[in-house]
Amino acid sequence: MLTQSMLARALSDDSRVAVATISSWESLTNPKLPPADRLRSYALFFCTDRSTEGTPHLIPENQLTPEERTNFHALHHDLIALRDAVRGQGGGPSSSPGGSYTWDFESGPITIICPEAPVEGRSPLAAETHANFTRMYRYADLDALIELWGHIRASNPDLKVNHRLPSEVVADDMSGHVVVLGGIAWNQVTKRLLKTLSELPVSQVGVEDLNEGEIFRASGPGGGDFRPLWEEFDDGTELAEDVALLARVRNPFNHSRTVTICNGIYSRGVLGAVRVLSDAAVRERNEAFLSREFPDGLFALLLRVPVMNGEAISPDLEIAENRLYQWSPDETQAGR
Repeated sequence: MLTQSMLARALSDDSRVAVATISSWESLTNPKLPPADRLRSYALFFCTDRSTEGTPHLIPENQLTPEERTNFHALHHDLIALRDAVRGQGGGPSSSPGGSYTWDFESGPITIICPEAPVEGRSPLAAETHANFTRMYRYADLDALIELWGHIRASNPDLKVNHRLPSEVVADDMSGHVVVLGGIAWNQVTKRLLKTLSELPVSQVGVEDLNEGEIFRASGPGGGDFRPLWEEFDDGTELAEDVALLARVRNPFNHSRTVTICNGIYSRGVLGAVRVLSDAAVRERNEAFLSREFPDGLFALLLRVPVMNGEAISPDLEIAENRLYQWSPDETQAGR
């Protein structure tokens, strides 16, 4: 007889999962939808009888027989379809107002790491010596933080959600689910992660002809340099289009958790990356696109973020022109 404890230990061969987490997925009274990457582990385990021989364990995908591989892909497809059907009927945790499937986490803590505004650009109220000291004036990309904070809290009401400046980050923050906002100039954690995540084929680099901000550089098919678009007017230039990076990968310090990057060349790009999955006008379509294109829930996208009268327009992923570049770990593993 296979118990939840035995299954938890077996699935932990891939990335650690607690017995309580298995129980929450299989609860008959208050079930929680498992994340997409966990369904892959389920499919790997149940696609072959060999998984239960001796001590229950996962059979690596590259060791499956042709018949087992066929079973694996069919079962994985069916599990993803069932999960999407439940979500569509409002049966998942993201059916709460403002919820977002990508922002559903099975456990906490969740830490949002925000860029720190340069001293010369801060309000006087950011000084601790000021009678009306307000700590949040030290934060950059506040529009993105406020937007994201509300959605993560709405989707995970029982989990602890923290926000930190890069200088405040401690080791425990990096072992949970991590969300980083902003680029390499004002967020040193973004800079560190983009170097650490060697499988991610997107970097951010400074160039001489761009006075502020750093462009994105992507390798592989469809890669290249991606820059913002400026328009010339009689009274000067105006930002017409920013570039956003939205990426979700395994946490390099704890593979049972994730790192999500919401980045831009400028602040409108950062906000655009966040609003892909928070703006009610496009969120459902974008979640459906991510679920279809990246069933494991791991991806990287460079996106066009139009700017109108100073405001970022949320990218619709179903519009091909908005997707400048896309990547998934499967492409790296396949050598493509």
